[in-house]
Amino acid sequence: MIRSNTARAAVRAGAALAVSALALAGCGGSTGGDENAEESYSIGISQYVTHPSLDAAREGFVAGLEDSGLDVTFDVQNAQGDQATANTIAGTFASSDHDLLLAIATPSAQTLAQSIPETPVLFTAVTDPVSAKLVESNEAPGGNVTGTSDANPVREQLQLITELAPDAETVGIVYSSGEVNSQVQVDWAQEAAAEMGIEIQEATVSNSSEVQQAANSLEVDAIYVPTDNAVVSALESVIRVGQEKQIPVIAADGASVERGAVATYGINYRELGAQTADMAVRILSEGADPATMAVETQTTPELYVNPAAAEKMGVEIPQAMLDEADTVVGDGAE
Repeated sequence: MIRSNTARAAVRAGAALAVSALALAGCGGSTGGDENAEESYSIGISQYVTHPSLDAAREGFVAGLEDSGLDVTFDVQNAQGDQATANTIAGTFASSDHDLLLAIATPSAQTLAQSIPETPVLFTAVTDPVSAKLVESNEAPGGNVTGTSDANPVREQLQLITELAPDAETVGIVYSSGEVNSQVQVDWAQEAAAEMGIEIQEATVSNSSEVQQAANSLEVDAIYVPTDNAVVSALESVIRVGQEKQIPVIAADGASVERGAVATYGINYRELGAQTADMAVRILSEGADPATMAVETQTTPELYVNPAAAEKMGVEIPQAMLDEADTVVGDGAE
């Protein structure tokens, strides 16, 4: 209830190593009968904002628990991108009798981790849980918080730009100055771009209403959109800029390509949510201790391409890339 191919095999292998296993934790469970079928559990979900990737992670988590056979009731709350609301949700959950909590995205994970000292807390769609101070280490979280990371292969994503726009010398990144996960990705992009001979130009925002102006301020040959919650929730604004300036917009997740970005090597957020559900099952029904449950990631990014979006931005996707794509999508942007 709720209240591809050979040519890119080496790249994907490198990406898999780049996003290898992490870690974060929480232990606990629910009392009840001797059999799982006789027990019921309550899970509180705090989602930071509505956008397709985070929605998919939530849906995958719920579906995974439903498929597990456990009797679970979900209390779903959404902060809609407002930190004060996220804090309120965390406070409410702190006084609840939920058996386990799920935080979707870094800001929600941070507020739950700060407010919930004992109840198991899982997170998903968190880029770097160590930098976010959610875990002591990815391999051994050491507390009541753990989960799944959406750390993405930034280097391989930037490499797509060099294939789509071989003469590109500058890449713009719009990101939220208040999101730790975004700064981590920008740092990764800066490091990779320096080795590739590409200049990164940054434009920061404090909320989604500033995204279009920030994107317009960039004088670049391409735009890269990290998994920034404020920017992804206003992705169509960035896509319009790409169309107007006739430059490619590369995303960090597949859902953004479906909405109108040109391409990405990205993870499947629904599968990431389902992976998090597996961790929840181990905690609830097997007594697993989050403190010793390593943060998990997906290790095989998928290549998404959107030919219609590319055409609108004056970009031609190489036939080899089309042939090797795991998913070829239509243009979701108007």
